[in-house]
Amino acid sequence: MPSRIATTRSERVYEEVRKEILHGTFPPGSRLRFVDLAARFTVSQSVVREALMRLAEQGLAVALPQQGFRVRPLDLADLNEITEARVEIESLVVRSAIARGDLQWESSVIAAHHTLARTPTMTKAGKTSEEWADAHEVFHHTTLQGCGNGRLLSIATSLREAASLYRWWSGSMAPDADRDVALEHRQILDAVVARDEINAACLIAQHIQRTTDALTNAVTRLKVPN
Repeated sequence: MPSRIATTRSERVYEEVRKEILHGTFPPGSRLRFVDLAARFTVSQSVVREALMRLAEQGLAVALPQQGFRVRPLDLADLNEITEARVEIESLVVRSAIARGDLQWESSVIAAHHTLARTPTMTKAGKTSEEWADAHEVFHHTTLQGCGNGRLLSIATSLREAASLYRWWSGSMAPDADRDVALEHRQILDAVVARDEINAACLIAQHIQRTTDALTNAVTRLKVPN
């Protein structure tokens, strides 16, 4: 029973701290102090450690020798490398998906887009909705899934996962008032349904790059440490 209670408490700490990292409440590179978190959640430091170790395993936090944990730093060089790789790989994979994908795949892309379009982007608190973020991932993954090459899809998925925290930070730290993300997704869907490989690849590339540019500009403007 004690270990089950500890696990439940650790899960609660993990969920709350994860949300605050994603939404920028804990800024990139900030310390995650055992004493402060233990007092805040009324749990032991060992429970906090378990939660932070899980965050570190997911790449959201970094363990510091003899110093505890901190939020993963915002590394623009890393972001640019991931973005370059994603643009190349996802452009290739979406072209392959359009060339090889069958009617069932096309229908699944339409269904995924319908869910995305009908899911509210923001919560009542003005934060990016996790439900929308999940629907967003499903739409993009489904769009690439028709490629028929498991290894390419695995590479594309791995790169998208590596970029996940940067996408959250872009939404919380670098809101782009002139951007119509819903329109971008609709244009990608239309290109897929029209079987327009070149246009779909260009739209995917622009979609990825704009998110990176928004975050890069915000970091430069605000001088966020990286």
